[in-house]
Amino acid sequence: MVNQIIAEIFQEIGEYLDMQDVPFKPRAYEKASETIASLSFDLGDVYKKGGIKALEEIPGIGVSTGEKIEEYLKTGKIKFYEELKKKTPVDLTNLRRVGGLGPKKIKALYKKLNIKNLEELENAAKAGKIKSLEGFGAKSEENVLKGIEFLKRSKGRFLYGYLSSEIKNIENNLKKIKGVTRLDIVGSIRRRKETIGDVDILIESKNSAPIMDFFTSMDNVLQILAKGETKSAVLLKSGIQVDLRVVDKKSYGAALSYFTGSKDHNVALRKVAIGYGMKLNEYGLYKILDNGEEKYIAGETEEDIYSNLGMQYISPELRENRGEIELARAKKLPKLINYGDLKGDLQVQTNWTDGDASIEEMANAAIKYGLEYIAITDHTKRLAMTNGLNEKRILEQTKEIDKLNKKLEKEGVNFKILKSTECDILEDGSLDMPDEILKQLDIVSISVHSLFNLSEKEQTERIKKAMNNPYVNIFFHPTGRRLGKRDPYAVSIPEIIKYAKEKGIVLEINSQPERLDLNDEYIKMCVESGVKMSIDSDAHSVSHFPYLDLGIGLARRGWAKKEDIINTLPVGEMLKSLKRS
Repeated sequence: MVNQIIAEIFQEIGEYLDMQDVPFKPRAYEKASETIASLSFDLGDVYKKGGIKALEEIPGIGVSTGEKIEEYLKTGKIKFYEELKKKTPVDLTNLRRVGGLGPKKIKALYKKLNIKNLEELENAAKAGKIKSLEGFGAKSEENVLKGIEFLKRSKGRFLYGYLSSEIKNIENNLKKIKGVTRLDIVGSIRRRKETIGDVDILIESKNSAPIMDFFTSMDNVLQILAKGETKSAVLLKSGIQVDLRVVDKKSYGAALSYFTGSKDHNVALRKVAIGYGMKLNEYGLYKILDNGEEKYIAGETEEDIYSNLGMQYISPELRENRGEIELARAKKLPKLINYGDLKGDLQVQTNWTDGDASIEEMANAAIKYGLEYIAITDHTKRLAMTNGLNEKRILEQTKEIDKLNKKLEKEGVNFKILKSTECDILEDGSLDMPDEILKQLDIVSISVHSLFNLSEKEQTERIKKAMNNPYVNIFFHPTGRRLGKRDPYAVSIPEIIKYAKEKGIVLEINSQPERLDLNDEYIKMCVESGVKMSIDSDAHSVSHFPYLDLGIGLARRGWAKKEDIINTLPVGEMLKSLKRS
């Protein structure tokens, strides 16, 4: 919880400094924010053990940011941040979530129209006051209204990837309580949904009192919503509700199934039970006897329930009532890709552009995570804000990669750094790097970072033209969505999938918590069409490789098998699979 609050504060400090045209510092705070948000450990614990020195040893945390973390941990606030808010008293937290509104535009709206919050922004846009401002126009005003509408639709949803460390910390602490026999995080988290509305925890125990006492008195609890013997609910300071249920051993599997959901899957499962003359609920599976009495059949494990219903066990990620029930009854469920099946990561950024760490540091972090290869995919020159690579710099980078690969080989390390790029697709569908450069790379990946407002036909044709390039292998984050920030751009993904199959292009499942793109529906289309995919972290920091599990979870939701994902292959086989005919 502390991590998320500090990450948010640092992000806003960077944006306030950007409003003031302070050079360099905004990006430093933004990078520190990204690093902190992705940490798998609590900053408070680090500080308790080693003080400010231990904080500064975390990659991406310097002297200044370390001091501010210490200040927050000691006082609950950061004086520098409070001063910045007073200087420009706007609701930056919400205003910056409106697509297209960066710090400079928020400052202009405040200076010229005294807009301080979303309500004032919406009123000004509806009154037509924004389009007349320099640097805005009618299209900007329209986009502001669309952005506000998007925020209203996504209100109350949280990105699991950014809350996972807080949830894991709660889970680990609850497991330490005497008498906790089993514990599962259930609901949409167990089904690996991209966003979550709340957190559901299920515990097996004979003694619930100490569990409920601890749960309702945690440091990060803002409000106790309910407290009972078997059910309690709290609101955390991060804004999310957590519900806890304690059940006995006999009912644990039934409760695990019931509270995992989805609602539609549960309804379909109960219908199967009825067909067998049985009753299924959160307490167990029961046979309805001729005299109307109920005889307990199963409930201790989920596997027992599915087995007694004549079905294969259905993985939580598939439980959306999209055909899994029928296939489970026919014993024809696909063998899904497993967590840990990935051998490489094909989208990794470094400090050559907008990443935090060097190529060598990213490689070492990937080795530590258990990978066998990574592709370095720094941005190209059109993305000037990221210090995108021009032709000269990308060739310099390939030489650096060659040196590092030789060093790894000499040290006997079985790891490969691949020469690659995240090449920008220009307006006409051409690429931001000439073919003479692209042909020297191991992998060429492309992406859309601009002109999101083209019509569906224009955007689709633009992407198809880029996919025509004979050196292109992978299309990154194909819909361009940013969860909680912006909708996908208009594009016909079914048409892109069909064209990818024809041209032998791989489509990416981007594991970055704000992207998770492709979504599960499109992943399933790829599986059914025979289009290969990659699962990539889009790592910008040494701490981002664990995002890969988010992508695997999404792939499983889309029914993807190991053979559908190219980076489950060893590096040599993976590269061979990318050869264009």
